[in-house]
Amino acid sequence: MPKSCRVNEACIGCGLCEGTCPALFELVDGVARCKVDEVPDDLVADAEDAAANCPAQAIEVE
Repeated sequence: MPKSCRVNEACIGCGLCEGTCPALFELVDGVARCKVDEVPDDLVADAEDAAANCPAQAIEVE
């Protein structure tokens, strides 16, 4: 089953996710957002790494 990612309202805009995986995350108006609805298989590990290291616990990978 494909994984999805979402950045919730807890985001503090630190940019760590964008630095970890710029193919999936970008900062827009001071907060992060996922560029895609469905995470490509080859980027799942990077998305999960970004979620695990997010200081605000704002990234959800399901």
